[in-house]
Amino acid sequence: VTLVDASTAHRTDAAWAYGFAEMDRAQPGRIAAARRIANPGCYPTGMIALVRPLVSAGLLPADFPVTVNAVSGYSGGGKQLIARYEDASAANRTDSPFWAYGLGLEHKHVPEMQTHGLLARRPLFVPSVGHFYRGMIVQVPLQLAALPGAPTPARVHACLADHFAGCRHVTVAPLAESAGLAALHAEGMNNTDDMRLHVFGNARHGQAVLAAVLDNLGKGAAGAAVQNLDLALGTGEAATRSA
Repeated sequence: VTLVDASTAHRTDAAWAYGFAEMDRAQPGRIAAARRIANPGCYPTGMIALVRPLVSAGLLPADFPVTVNAVSGYSGGGKQLIARYEDASAANRTDSPFWAYGLGLEHKHVPEMQTHGLLARRPLFVPSVGHFYRGMIVQVPLQLAALPGAPTPARVHACLADHFAGCRHVTVAPLAESAGLAALHAEGMNNTDDMRLHVFGNARHGQAVLAAVLDNLGKGAAGAAVQNLDLALGTGEAATRSA
């Protein structure tokens, strides 16, 4: 019997395979061989995609003070938060367009981010909720001049593009595409099981903002669970990378 657990209980447990298949090239095999699979959290999926390849490549030191800012649709808060926005009779009903939370810096996803992001210290994570049902942006700002060798935005982009080359469900936007965007929308990957990564950079200022856009109910939840089941069962949908 193969079990895919959607809670946070086992995501940092080495006895469970972590269910982010694109995390590294060996992960699909680990998932396929496992009988206990921990489905990843939505916020960590975006953060790990942006950070882990850079740490693995030596561009981002493991002890670097990483900051993660994110916004999710209110469905990410489950039934209670959905009711606050949609139930007109709810005593705590809200129409707030945007609010930050987890301000005590003890969000349950932080250990998962640190472990699978390969970080030596806890990242600083500030999540938030927007007045829309589903969709998510996860951002990691970087002062590139503070990193060893002061890598350019192009080098950071090349690292991510190489890591996810051929992936079916995780793609990296070309630098020119990202540079041409006037805005980045959290709902841009809604109703898909895919995640799109961007590098917004300014080489003159030595700065970059890495961003992941995903559906918190797709690649951030059910889509990942189905992908993990496909890997565990060895079905035709199991491949995570094109040949």
